[in-house]
Amino acid sequence: MVKNLCILGSTGSIGTQTLDIVRAYPDRYSVYAICAHRSIDKLIAQAREFHPEVVCIADESLYEPLKAALADMPVKVWGGADAIAEVVTMPSIDIVVAAMVGYAGLRPTIEAIKAGKTIALANKETLVVAGEIICDLAVKHHTPILPVDSEHSAIFQSLVGEDRSEIEKILLTASGGPFRTFSLEQMRTVTAADALKHPNWDMGAKITIDSASMMNKGFEVIEAKWLFGVPVEKIQVLVHPQSIVHSAVQFTDGAIKAQLGAPDMRLPIQYALSFPERLKSDFPRADLFALKDLTFEEPDLHRFPNLGLAYEAMRKGGNIPCTLNAANEVVNEAFRQGRCGFLQMSDIIAYTMEQVHTHHFIQTPSYENYVETDQLARTIAQTQLQ
Repeated sequence: MVKNLCILGSTGSIGTQTLDIVRAYPDRYSVYAICAHRSIDKLIAQAREFHPEVVCIADESLYEPLKAALADMPVKVWGGADAIAEVVTMPSIDIVVAAMVGYAGLRPTIEAIKAGKTIALANKETLVVAGEIICDLAVKHHTPILPVDSEHSAIFQSLVGEDRSEIEKILLTASGGPFRTFSLEQMRTVTAADALKHPNWDMGAKITIDSASMMNKGFEVIEAKWLFGVPVEKIQVLVHPQSIVHSAVQFTDGAIKAQLGAPDMRLPIQYALSFPERLKSDFPRADLFALKDLTFEEPDLHRFPNLGLAYEAMRKGGNIPCTLNAANEVVNEAFRQGRCGFLQMSDIIAYTMEQVHTHHFIQTPSYENYVETDQLARTIAQTQLQ
């Protein structure tokens, strides 16, 4: 049976690679809806190739140009955040690929869960900001959440057939990014162009910067806590520069199961779409004979404090992980625009977390509390950039 996909963030790295899988398996997957933030030209090209029922653009100023460009096609054109939150609930959709970047992915993911859609989750901020709400809703609506991140997919694959109560430790691997061997002094002067040169992975700009600062790994720690139901104390980060061991699970008997493969995001995307099946692919294979070494290092929290801030946010709980994410989105964008130094990002995030925890802490936030906290944290972080 052909599964209908709604791809949130279809023009980004995960979205375009998801479409690669649709091209390879047109007898299994059909594109029912595609959504993007601003990349109108790419979105138009995708609409003409895949002929979806619905095309959405988040930036409402681009709605009319998009509608005009697709006027000769029998396609519904929608615009704005409300439209994206609505399209995921359409009855014909089977799987929602949640690949929008940042906080913007939270609301449509919630609506998709409420509608009972299978979620292929690539937007890690959804669980960082509101993990408890997301997990409660998934249980309530019997909605599967299948991880797309390579690390969480690896953990998920290692747990198939296992009793999760027997998890002793999750071993979450990290490449270390482009500045793994840099001193603090060297990192003071790095630019966004330097940070965007990831040694192993081809990702979007925001995520690549997060990887360079190790905030991406901090987010993944929080995400793993919610996805697999383990406390953060049982999640250990290992810097693994070769990016061949994508992550592993250590069990109570001492055994370790890991998933290995070449660094290609199409593999975990395809697994999330096809689970519990494995489909054939022509993706690159990891040649174990060609690998001289597989090395593992402890992360340096002095040089990369963002990882420590993520652990701190989870220990404090409440609306502090939401604060962490909001402040990071502000400084990440500022760094890419040359308005913030690389090391300054961590200082601003830490300050924002302290301010919210001291004056605006909420132990059990509602969705509305998360919306308010997101705006508050962004305002606080912005003041530190001025």
